[in-house]
Amino acid sequence: MRAPEFWQRRSLAAGLLAPAGWLWAAAGWWRWRGAKPAPAPVPVVCLGNLVAGGAGKTPAVLALAGLLAGQNPHALSRGYGGRLAGPVRVDPARHTAADVGDEPLLLARHLPAWVARDRPAGARAAAAAGAGLILMDDGFQNPSLAKTVSVLVIDAAQGLGNGRCLPAGPLREPASRGLARADAVVLIGEGAPALPFAGPVFRARILPAGDTAGWRGRSAVAFAGIGRPEKFFATLRGLGADLVATRAFPDHHPFSEADLEALAAATPEGVALVTTEKDHFRLPPDWQKRVETLAIALHFEDAGAVSAWLATRLEPQP
Repeated sequence: MRAPEFWQRRSLAAGLLAPAGWLWAAAGWWRWRGAKPAPAPVPVVCLGNLVAGGAGKTPAVLALAGLLAGQNPHALSRGYGGRLAGPVRVDPARHTAADVGDEPLLLARHLPAWVARDRPAGARAAAAAGAGLILMDDGFQNPSLAKTVSVLVIDAAQGLGNGRCLPAGPLREPASRGLARADAVVLIGEGAPALPFAGPVFRARILPAGDTAGWRGRSAVAFAGIGRPEKFFATLRGLGADLVATRAFPDHHPFSEADLEALAAATPEGVALVTTEKDHFRLPPDWQKRVETLAIALHFEDAGAVSAWLATRLEPQP
């Protein structure tokens, strides 16, 4: 689904849906109340968020994988949108987004990645395959697997929206409850949302990766099915691209031939058709050859501080 506008402000619609949000919050509290998280054979660093939709978790996982490369990290994901329950190690040469989801395929380009709806089973499989550390992409609200470190990733411009729980607002759980379980927060982009959080807050930016000079002055039709497609469009414009047209799809949208034919019809001769790296995995193989991508990467403002903090949290306890 696409996030409704009223999720970002107090409104009549949000007020009318507030009772449903209270029930959502109560259900989450009950789930955690009786939970007995299973320990993992190796440390688990969980990156999650408080809001529905994209906040930058997957780029944050890849950034931490670089900082923790010496510990042989493996990524663990539920595999949203994929049919395989796992545990299964993701192989981009044979798996598609329909098998394992788009984010695990992106992760698997950079480090060993696993899909498992049963998170403890996935952690055990990764450890048996040699993982020295698990980087869990999402799962902050899942109590089944014990976390060594929990990090919340927050879009600094979006913040926590109107502060209400689904469906009255974007929150997956009450902010105070989620922040109380977090060990650190990563704020991505510009902005200073009010957060009742006393722990470390690390700033980061998501920037285009690779050689981007070729986009200056180039005409393109851009489309995306991510949490905030407008951020992708703004990035292309910031690189100097002339966007002839844009098309926003819901997050994790399964692109059909009709979708892509319509996009191609709106793309004049000589104009590039471009999407995000994550969306590209959900295109049929023949369309993957016709559509260009813009890759991105997360950069911490002070990577040294993040590394030092992680070292203190992950060092063996006496």
